Amino acid sequence: MADSREVMNIRQASQYLGVSPDTLYKYVGEQKIPAFKLGNRWRFKKSKLDQWMEEKSSQIEVGARKQKAATKAAGTQ
Repeated sequence: MADSREVMNIRQASQYLGVSPDTLYKYVGEQKIPAFKLGNRWRFKKSKLDQWMEEKSSQIEVGARKQKAATKAAGTQ
């Protein structure tokens, strides 16, 4: 992303995250992603999105490890 602004609009954030603006609006509506309104427009802080992505990727890694451990334990019984 050539323009590395701290606060992004929906289009910039969707490009940064690699999802469509419609998907991003859906996530905002479901309160799945950190965002705030400035006037009547949604805005996204890059640092908050980075933190959110880090948390989500950590959750996936932990879940995969738990699943692998459960599969291994089930195979040894």
